[in-house]
Amino acid sequence: MPNRLIHEDSPYLQQHADNPVDWWPWCDKAFEKARKENRPIFLSIGYSSCHWCHVMEHEVFEDETIAAYLNAHFVSIKVDREERPDIDKHYQSVHQLLNQRPGGWPLSIFMTPDRKPFFAGTYIPPERKYNMMGFLELIEVIQKKWTEAPQDIIKNADEIQRFLAPKEGPVKATKLELSLARKMVEQARDSYDTDWGGFSKAPKFPHTSTLNLLLDIHRLLGDDEALEMATHTMRMMARGGIYDLVDGGFCRYSTDDMWLVPHFEKMTYDNGLLCESYLRAYRVTKEEFFLDVAEEIIGFMEEKMTDNDLFYAASDADTEGVEGKYFVYRYDEVVKALTQNGFDSNDAESICAALSITPGGNFEEGSIVRFQSDERPEWWPKVRKILRILRTSRTYPFIDRKVITAWNAMMIKSLFMAADIDERHLDFALKSVNALLELMWPDESVLYHSALAGKSPAIEAFLEDYAYLCDALLQTYRTTLDDIWLVKAQKLANTAIETFYANGKWYFSRGEFETEADIADTSYPASSAVMTNALLTLGTLLSEESYLDIAFKTLEYNSYKIARYPIYHPAFTTAALRWLKEDVVIKSLPNRLHEARRVVDEAPHPWILLKNEIEPDYMVCNRHSCFSAAKRVEDLKKSLESLS
Repeated sequence: MPNRLIHEDSPYLQQHADNPVDWWPWCDKAFEKARKENRPIFLSIGYSSCHWCHVMEHEVFEDETIAAYLNAHFVSIKVDREERPDIDKHYQSVHQLLNQRPGGWPLSIFMTPDRKPFFAGTYIPPERKYNMMGFLELIEVIQKKWTEAPQDIIKNADEIQRFLAPKEGPVKATKLELSLARKMVEQARDSYDTDWGGFSKAPKFPHTSTLNLLLDIHRLLGDDEALEMATHTMRMMARGGIYDLVDGGFCRYSTDDMWLVPHFEKMTYDNGLLCESYLRAYRVTKEEFFLDVAEEIIGFMEEKMTDNDLFYAASDADTEGVEGKYFVYRYDEVVKALTQNGFDSNDAESICAALSITPGGNFEEGSIVRFQSDERPEWWPKVRKILRILRTSRTYPFIDRKVITAWNAMMIKSLFMAADIDERHLDFALKSVNALLELMWPDESVLYHSALAGKSPAIEAFLEDYAYLCDALLQTYRTTLDDIWLVKAQKLANTAIETFYANGKWYFSRGEFETEADIADTSYPASSAVMTNALLTLGTLLSEESYLDIAFKTLEYNSYKIARYPIYHPAFTTAALRWLKEDVVIKSLPNRLHEARRVVDEAPHPWILLKNEIEPDYMVCNRHSCFSAAKRVEDLKKSLESLS
């Protein structure tokens, strides 16, 4: 018989609706039950495309013995972290405090009946292994302790609550200087993998804000090392593995150093952000390779992850309970398909070797497609079609059909950036941004965070939704030069300031959980940094000092951490460098500004804005004054070259 989650909209909660665990959604009734019956609470947080969430579900939550013990002694609550990032953020900080290391998903929290946490973990196996206590053993220990000495647990939980209380004020203000750019390159070099690219050992994540900042520093300083670290990393990722060469699109992260074996879930936020990074790399290098990857990402998102012009949240790692089943190939099936489609046996063997498809396989007796070099041979388009056809007989991974405002905004921004290069993307970009605003910002009153396809949104937006949507609207303005988008971005920014900002500090949420916004870039760039960069843009375009003042105060508040570790704060480091160098604004008529895009992309100054004004010539300005004028694009180019 299904549990209460059968009535929830969240695809992740629906996945657990048939568990024998008597799950509750996050609601007052669950907490009332815990208090009334004096039961500890077990809180489990995850998301629908999370591989280890599936593993724990199968091993633990589908186990009748474990479920019976949980049902008898605990109140068990399930939360979709994509639907309620505020809850997840709060309890991730609990994990960090208790374990002195970052958490992750699934997140497992045990609390007193009045919601005070006393234990935090992530994946917990059913029985003791990996030097970890088994889940059944753990809940038996907790229940025994709760029955025999609850005061000890309560005392521990109260102490944890005191440590969780927000600390007021920054450590100390530090002067931010242009040397921050060099320091960023030095710190990136220290963690850089010269063989395979990336800025860590396995597991490896695509740190897009690091890549973007290195590209900007190359433009700003002519630093070839910064360019090499960024472009080499992107080349290595795009060889395949973390990047799906057949369907397009990036997976969440790689479990090895060479980007070969991912967990196969594909997130909209990764693909939106990586599409932007590859478009930026194309602008800097003019190499078609980077543009091709960006186009393939867009193709994947449009084909697999789009409905009614909006983007779904994620696709799963597993198919029919097997990780990567949809994605990997058997050597014999590929050789057979190639020979049936015009390749002789020798060609088939050499093609398989070039694509890392071997009889022994590189992933659980199958093969993940990965090029052995950067070159994409002439035969690749035909072979790719053959490999795509082989997948048509397979079950496509589960797709979480939630629409999340921030993640859609990331993808929409990239669509408009692509439209700057190729106008064929403009129509879809405009449809997408209008569809998102109609669904999530009806009447431009309340902004919402997420909605299941076909349902009205109910959860109000968090800072990340305001920040990334504002950023996308500013890109929409840059591409279209239609003032309506600038007005909308300004209105969003004003509400974000009223709701989430106070004296240099940004909050991620101010509702049930008041949580501070991160300043370090994690799964994606920190929302407080994205908002700060948006305010710099608005302040400069609109000559609005209040936005610039808030951006400065935010940088000052966080300056100590930014100055010490720019590698952990690349989005904020970008904002700091923008503040120090000042954005440049080119003002003119829209048709003249469109003509100028090429020289803007090639200019040594990475932060150049475009402003639609009734001005037939090009006026080149900074925050405080206009310092140059040009009648022709060639003259504008010379003026911009002098900024280096």
